[in-house]
Amino acid sequence: MFCQLLRKNCNRLLVRKLHSRNGSNSGRPTWSCSVIRLLGGSICAGGIGLIAYYKLDNNNVHMAGSSLNKFSYVSQYMAEPITDRSILNTHRNEMKYRMEELVMKIQHDFCRALEAEESFGKQFVVDRWERKEGGGGITCVLQDGDIFEKAGVNISVVHGNLPKGAVQQMRSRGKQLAEGELPFFAIGVSSVIHPRNPMVPTIHFNYRYFEVTDSKGQKQWWFGGGTDLTPYYLNETDAKHFHKTLKEVCDLYDPSYYPKYKEWCDKYFFIPHRNESRGVGGIFFDDLDAPNADKVFDFVSSCAHSVIPSYLPLVRRHKNDAYGDQQRQWQLLRRGRYVEFNLIYDRGTKFGLHTPGARFESILMSLPLTARWEYMNIPEEGTEEAALTKVLQSPKNWVSI
Repeated sequence: MFCQLLRKNCNRLLVRKLHSRNGSNSGRPTWSCSVIRLLGGSICAGGIGLIAYYKLDNNNVHMAGSSLNKFSYVSQYMAEPITDRSILNTHRNEMKYRMEELVMKIQHDFCRALEAEESFGKQFVVDRWERKEGGGGITCVLQDGDIFEKAGVNISVVHGNLPKGAVQQMRSRGKQLAEGELPFFAIGVSSVIHPRNPMVPTIHFNYRYFEVTDSKGQKQWWFGGGTDLTPYYLNETDAKHFHKTLKEVCDLYDPSYYPKYKEWCDKYFFIPHRNESRGVGGIFFDDLDAPNADKVFDFVSSCAHSVIPSYLPLVRRHKNDAYGDQQRQWQLLRRGRYVEFNLIYDRGTKFGLHTPGARFESILMSLPLTARWEYMNIPEEGTEEAALTKVLQSPKNWVSI
């Protein structure tokens, strides 16, 4: 009851506190970092405390835009940034560089959180790569862990001229792009986690920023992204926790966001040739450019910071659950569906493959180490496998909208 009361009455008050400033020009929040981090670890897991934690991190990234601060030490990230530090420090307030710092932080925090769940010290392999056409990325992959069979967390910071395939794809979404060369700058973080235990769901998230400039110097920009959950066995408590966390974040900005982006997610992560969703959904949005860049950035930052509190409790709850060969074979079949969606329908995969100098290892990092395709596999009525299939064919609301 106490936790419910806190969540109901204090969410917006806490956010206002976090974003308020002192009378001085220090740019520091009025609540100390240590107090908020204590809240994040002690008050009502999945509720107000977790929101406090990732709102704090969002605020720290926002404050880093001050010209008085320098780009953080590399120890706070998985590798040296792609953009030269002198540019990052000189142009701190430009949105593309604020986004670059954000995705590097998200990558670091999520990788370290996943490593902490491994029992025998398995760590991510860090691969920093450059693209001769412009930019590069940092790919982090953990393979053959005792908890995660394959976990990939990738950031890309690429620029150059838009290829024709990408231009056509964007125009098909209603983008009014001029003819001729179109310089672009794209920054994003993308992750897919394939756990070993079939009782632990897979998670995917992607948050990105895109700029394109025409020959007249006019710039278009937009954000996109989302987070979704793909279980192998249906656990309604898990689904409700996941969606509740995302809804709480969305509601901090606009109560219409969650129902709108939840429906968008259900429609986007749908496999037409199978007539089923990829998983139990989450949120998804694209081409977001209103009300203004700062507000959209804050929203995207909060969504990205919500990944850990939405997912890690599910890992801890189920990583030691018992399972047998039947559950393993079903997991491999469901992974096959995941591969089908990513290779046939996923917009990010298509954009990556159309981009000159594309790094295919990083684009395809979302694919599992192992998967299975079995002819005419139809789960028997009344089984747990059939229960999941039914939900995937008829998406449902997991929290009150």
